[in-house]
Amino acid sequence: MLYRKNVGSKEGVVRVLLGGLIVAGSLALVGTTPLGWTLAASGVFTALTGLFGYCPACAMVGRKLPPDGPR
Repeated sequence: MLYRKNVGSKEGVVRVLLGGLIVAGSLALVGTTPLGWTLAASGVFTALTGLFGYCPACAMVGRKLPPDGPR
């Protein structure tokens, strides 16, 4: 694997769900404007961090999972 997971499984599920809500909410409330698409892209990024279990922002601050694996 090319990366070390730094997002646990429970947190990953929450990130995927919230990312979907961000996408749906931004396109429904803001519409298909440049701002709406930008917000939707941030929702997709949030969902992908949960899906892959790796968050670049968490890695930059040194966040790691406990040695006994993801929870």
